[in-house]
Formats: sequence, C-alpha cells, structure tokens
Amino acid sequence: MELLNTLVDKGLRRELPTREEALAVLATSDDELLDVVAAAGKVRRQWFGRRVKLNYLVNLKSGLCPEDCSYCSQRLGSKAEILKYTWLKPDDASKAAAAGVAGGAKRVCLVASGRGPTDKDVDRVSETISAIKEQNEGVEVCACLGLLSDGQAGRLREAGADAYNHNLNTSEATYGDICTTHDFSDRVSTVQQAQAAGMSACSGLIAGMGESDADLVDVVFALRELDPDSVPVNFLIPFEGTPLAKEWNLTPQRALRILAMVRFVCPDIEVRLAGGREVHLRSLQPLALHLVNSIFLGDYLTSEGQAGKDDLAMIADAGFEVEGTDTTTLPEHRRPDCGGAAACDADDAEGDAADLAATVAAPSDDTRRDLVSVRRRGAGTDLPPNA
Repeated sequence: MELLNTLVDKGLRRELPTREEALAVLATSDDELLDVVAAAGKVRRQWFGRRVKLNYLVNLKSGLCPEDCSYCSQRLGSKAEILKYTWLKPDDASKAAAAGVAGGAKRVCLVASGRGPTDKDVDRVSETISAIKEQNEGVEVCACLGLLSDGQAGRLREAGADAYNHNLNTSEATYGDICTTHDFSDRVSTVQQAQAAGMSACSGLIAGMGESDADLVDVVFALRELDPDSVPVNFLIPFEGTPLAKEWNLTPQRALRILAMVRFVCPDIEVRLAGGREVHLRSLQPLALHLVNSIFLGDYLTSEGQAGKDDLAMIADAGFEVEGTDTTTLPEHRRPDCGGAAACDADDAEGDAADLAATVAAPSDDTRRDLVSVRRRGAGTDLPPNA
C-alpha cells in the first residue's frame, strides 16, 4: 500500500502525517491489518529497537472521586463495586511499588483519585516518592494526582517525581460529552505545568467510548502538539455501574489499528499499551508489542490485569526484551540533555506480515464481557499484589 510506504518514510524522518493519512489507517480493512502492523513496526523499531519498558501502577487512594468522568469506576455516583480506601501510608505504598520493581518495572506510577491534590496531599505523596526511591535504586516515579494548582508541580519535582501523568482522554470537541466537572483546557494546562516544572510529561487517551475516527485523530494530534514524552493508550473498560457500561465498541483488530495510528503520529515518543488491553486485544496482545514500546505490568487501578509472569512470558515469546534501568527509553534527540544529538542506533530486525501471521492466534468475533475483573488484591488490601 502506497499509504503505508508514505507513513513509514515519514515516521523514520519524524515527520507528522496528515490528518487524512491518520484517518486512512483507521479505515484500513482487516485483510490489510498485518500490513499495517508490519509498517508501524518498522517505525517502532527504528526509535526503540525491540525493547519494552515495564510500568507498575500503585493506586494511592481509590474511589469516591467528586468528578463525573463517564468512563471511570471511581467517579461521582459510580455503582461499580470497586475497592474504596483513603490514602495509603508511604511505607505501604513503597511496599506495593517494590513488588512491581521486583517484577521488572522500570517506572512506578503513583495514582490518586480526586479532582486534584491539596498541599497536604502533595506533602504525603512527596514522602511516598522519597520512600520508594530510597528502597529502589534507579526506579522512575510518575505522579498522577489530577489537576494541579500553582506551585504543586514544582514541589513534586523537588520531591523527586520524574514524570507527571494527566491524560487528555478524548477530543476537545467531544470532551463535554464524557465530563462536565472540568474541561479539556484544564487537562492541557496541567500537562503544561508539569513540563514547565521540569517533569517528563505523560498524557494519553481512552479509545472505545463511542468516539468517531475523527475524534481519535484529533486527540492524538492534540497530544502530538503538547509533545509529551509518553502517550498511554487506554481501551475503555466498561465497568458495570458506570454510564459507559454498555459501550463495547472495540475489536482486537480495531484496537491494533488505533495503536498503529498513534505510532505513526508519535513515531519517536514512548507509546504505552495501558488499561483494557487484556479485555479488548485478548489473544492479539503480542501483536501490539510491534506497535508500542511500553506496557503496564500486572494490575491496573480498579481492575485486574493478567499475571505479571504472563506479561514477561508474552514479551519473551514475541521476541522482545524488557528494558533495564541502565537504558534510556527515549531516543537521544528527545532527551533534554542531548541538544538534538543523533538518534540512537536502530534495531536492524525488519519482520514482515507473513512472520506476524505465523505467530499470532486468529481473533475471536465474540465480545468477552467476562474479562472485566475488579481488582481485589494489592494496594489497599491484605493480599499480595500481582506483579
């Protein structure tokens, strides 16, 4: 396909595709799927080789959020039967983080429900960051605490936070359809505050909420304009008890096309396969590794993921390797201390659609609602975490 050749050439040059080209990726047929994955895989390998970065979530405070985000099981009015607890103590959070690090995680993501932190909350999280870094040499810490007030980003940076996550989630045009208690510009502002404070920005999206192809392209282009270092791609987990419980709009094939589109628009950015991958990609998860260079290990905030050992086995079986703490994720030209140096060495492995077809099971047409499993272990419980 001429389209794919054009997108590969642009990706290798870090050139932004047109919106029409991005929309065309989403419009490709299932018969063309492996060609799309193989093409986007060339771009992924150019900038990240065959490395996969592992990230681990610690939910510091679960449930009872005053915001009304329709997709969220922790939202105001949610009837989802999730774990609900107030702030974990720093030592307890550090122990949970250590399980992820022991499982191979390079980054620990500290998340708390709520509109945004109070100054006291920032103090509490700062203590947690210190505890984690004292006990886990070389680990990165990312905070995800909601909307930030003036000065809070700087305080988190001073406490040792390496990154801050705040997702845009969907297009600006449709943001009001999923949330009314804050708007799109609030989210953009928080990402910019994190960047201004010297933290690595992490901002992504949620697919599968009933959005159009144009909405998906719009939010990814908005992310590209913000220029975060990492872009998590979440697939909606339709929790019972939330307004979007009946939104089962994704197939494994569509999920892969979305990931490929994100890779073409963000060729040299860390693209992370995030929540919902087990639910929507199912047996095609290994194919996604040809598109993303980062995943979450084990469980998510309020839902369970597949066993950490199975994540590691999947990475190895697909011919990829876990990225160590002695490796810098981003290519050299994106590192703040390189000043535009040449890109890191590209991996020579090419791969093609025929090889991919030989190693991946055929997709199922049946929706698997039974794969949504509420988290009942790890942070906030007496049971060991999944890592």
